[in-house]
Amino acid sequence: MFEETRSMPNDFTTLTTLDYSLKTPLQLFRYAFETAKLNDLGVEIARDRSECVFYTEALGEKAPLDMVAVAGGTFLMGAPDTEENRSPRERGQHRLSIDPFYISKYPITQIQWNAVAALPPVNRHLSRQPSIFKGYARPVENISWYEAVEFCDRLSLKTGRLYRLPSEAEWEYACRADTTTPFYCGDTITTNLANFDGRTPYGNTRSGRFRSRTTVVGSFLPNPFGLYDMLGNVWEWCADLWHPTYDGAPSDGRIWVSGGDETTRPLRGGSWMFFPGYCRSATRIHYSPDFRSYNVGFRVVCGAAKVG
Repeated sequence: MFEETRSMPNDFTTLTTLDYSLKTPLQLFRYAFETAKLNDLGVEIARDRSECVFYTEALGEKAPLDMVAVAGGTFLMGAPDTEENRSPRERGQHRLSIDPFYISKYPITQIQWNAVAALPPVNRHLSRQPSIFKGYARPVENISWYEAVEFCDRLSLKTGRLYRLPSEAEWEYACRADTTTPFYCGDTITTNLANFDGRTPYGNTRSGRFRSRTTVVGSFLPNPFGLYDMLGNVWEWCADLWHPTYDGAPSDGRIWVSGGDETTRPLRGGSWMFFPGYCRSATRIHYSPDFRSYNVGFRVVCGAAKVG
């Protein structure tokens, strides 16, 4: 796998954090990485080199949390009618604007979860080792939406910065990373680039591996924003209430609660046990906020939230 390099940025003025009295100043770094592009047959045809800005939140010994800066912009959310495996849930493609934010470089890992779960409770108890597939560098899974929110609340109190789940719009914007294809690597994806059930191929590719469990985060190349495991490995909770389509969706990327179903929450990204059609950038499913599974985890965002 391509080895990242880190350096100090010359300047970075786009993003700010909330003015909490407890927060420590951010020290920003850059990291370089490579991304892959595939043709319609799933053959790698190019690699692009890029770099991103990030900061590290120290959660404890050997539990750093890298938060990547995502510049604001506009994008088209949802899937076109012609996209293979498109669901009615993705209906209503719409263009929207996203404010800048930070998002975790990887899904939250088990060692990161353990460090935060050891902090004093805010609203509920957290098991320190909830995951089925054990491994400190594997994504934490078997986590409910409520527990993911509790993690964010504890982390916010510890650091003095506002941590939260991403909105669906923020999540898809970060996943697509300025792409419009079904996957950020192109019109198809292979199990060389993500952990999903490859026994059923997507498009014109051949069938691939089924690993039958989570993989260590960062095992595959990142997307063009430098984010790892956005597709496959574990489903990721989002902050919104569930809406069955995008009809009436806000245009500013906010956490969408107006008119939503309070009994269920969205998940994005697919997982190790789902076919590639479920791992598209536009795919969205939903479950009760108390639902847990060995293929459900989350990642966090840092930045002020709009809600409506």
